[in-house]
Amino acid sequence: MIKRHIEAMIRDAFGRVLTESDRSIEGHPVIELAKPRIESHGDLSCNVAMMYAKQAEMKPRDLAEAIVAHFKDEQQLVAKAEIAGPGFINLTINPTAYWSVLAEIERQGEHFGESDTGGGRRVQVEFVSANPTGPLHIGHGRGAVYGDALASVLAAAGFQVTREYYVNDTGNQIQTLGRSVWLRLQELEGKSVAFPQECYQGDYIIDVARDLKERDGWQLAEMDEAEAITFCGEVAGTRILAEIKEDLAATGVVHDTYFHEENLHTDTAVERTILWLRELGFIFELDGALWFRTTDFGDDKDRVLRKSDGLLTYFAADIAYHKNKYDRGFERIIDIWGADHGGYVARMKAAVQAMGHAPESFDAVLIQLVNLKRGGESVSMSTRAATYETLADVREQVGRDVCRYFFLMRSHNAQLDFDLELAKRQTPDNPVFYIQYAHARICSIFRKAAQRGLRAADVRAVDTAHLDMPEEAALARMLGTYPEVIAECAEALEPHKLAFYLLELARQFQSYYSRGRDDDRYRVVSGDVARSEAKLYLLKNVQRVLQNALRILGISAPEEMAREDGEQ
Repeated sequence: MIKRHIEAMIRDAFGRVLTESDRSIEGHPVIELAKPRIESHGDLSCNVAMMYAKQAEMKPRDLAEAIVAHFKDEQQLVAKAEIAGPGFINLTINPTAYWSVLAEIERQGEHFGESDTGGGRRVQVEFVSANPTGPLHIGHGRGAVYGDALASVLAAAGFQVTREYYVNDTGNQIQTLGRSVWLRLQELEGKSVAFPQECYQGDYIIDVARDLKERDGWQLAEMDEAEAITFCGEVAGTRILAEIKEDLAATGVVHDTYFHEENLHTDTAVERTILWLRELGFIFELDGALWFRTTDFGDDKDRVLRKSDGLLTYFAADIAYHKNKYDRGFERIIDIWGADHGGYVARMKAAVQAMGHAPESFDAVLIQLVNLKRGGESVSMSTRAATYETLADVREQVGRDVCRYFFLMRSHNAQLDFDLELAKRQTPDNPVFYIQYAHARICSIFRKAAQRGLRAADVRAVDTAHLDMPEEAALARMLGTYPEVIAECAEALEPHKLAFYLLELARQFQSYYSRGRDDDRYRVVSGDVARSEAKLYLLKNVQRVLQNALRILGISAPEEMAREDGEQ
């Protein structure tokens, strides 16, 4: 908010310098503001003078000084403007400027931080999309929470977002599932069975087989083995998908649509897509197989769509699926995949371009692995061998809020160590507890204030002159950056930055509050009514931003919490 005003101020000053010197540049100047590395250099730094000195035919430092000379009317916003080095403009914001941020937060309420940057453009976020062959593990959980938080961030930035799950309900994995259940059924019948290693090993397969035997045993008895295996695969896949939906909902993740791969085959979408690409000239035959010329779009080699034995590849179905996405009117598509799908990105971007869409309309986000720590040791995970820790197990141990925050507290580009022992602690070294405790503490302060007949002043009555501590201006400044954080998360597809922001905001508040134990100037509730109401007004806006950010991340904002040390 203040940053936008500063950008406009610099742009206006630069324009006046050009007009006065009868100079011009091509296009509109790009104003880039950054936080100086050295705190004494101010709040914001701008390199516009160095970027445009050559076009303006001036030395960078001379241009910077000419721009700063036009700031004299902006003293309410800028307390100090200095030139550093070859031409950096370092700005110190007037602390009183931050009080307008608080007024804006109060005006916008739960919508503070939202913007219309997305312009209502339709975006589809496809995530999880785990094969319905077994329970979700924590790797799926990380992708699920990332996708859900990203969708919320994009919605806050003004995009029209659809959350979608692609159900892989055809192909070898469903046949393997059906065979696994069928073999367990034979065991339940008392038959001796050699259970292959490639089949799904988990106890859940036995549970499915037992239910099938009780409910559909008479039907299975009338089928030959191939029919029975297909039937088992269909029933087991349906049951497991229902359990996956319940698991996701318990984690706070609900998809808008579930798209079944089977539909692509039943309405011949895959064949029609291949025919369409052939008509466009992107398909050729070689050695009895059908190939897609992805090298025309930067892929390292061409890709097979139909093998020489006549079977379609997964890539063929994926192309048809993504064509379907664009045909439904989505202007941007974001796929969230596991880290092992990195080699798939180039070919899918090639397919998008072959369809006539811009490559930047498609993003594939790769989620790195989760390393679950238990007692300092990693828990090995294998889906087929069923030696993994399920998402449900972890969530039940640590709770939904902790589960979600821990999945978001590192960039998706980095592997994540999920420390179960830390996640269980209700102490300040647990980041999600620390953030929620900050919100609960503010609620506690309001309750104590109400007991003394005090309340937060509203924007019309507050006297911000009583907010004269540097930490109070720093808190207001931090609150003012919240809309920028949302915008940055949406642009970079990095919702973890909002988790970082929340933790830093909580730290600033807790540090400020703690000062009041030893220094009356920081005490929120005191005998000075006007001063107390001003501080409560500040805390009311801290609370609002905490609530807004936690809501986007799908984490609750409790009003009461107890620490392990007993402090309320």
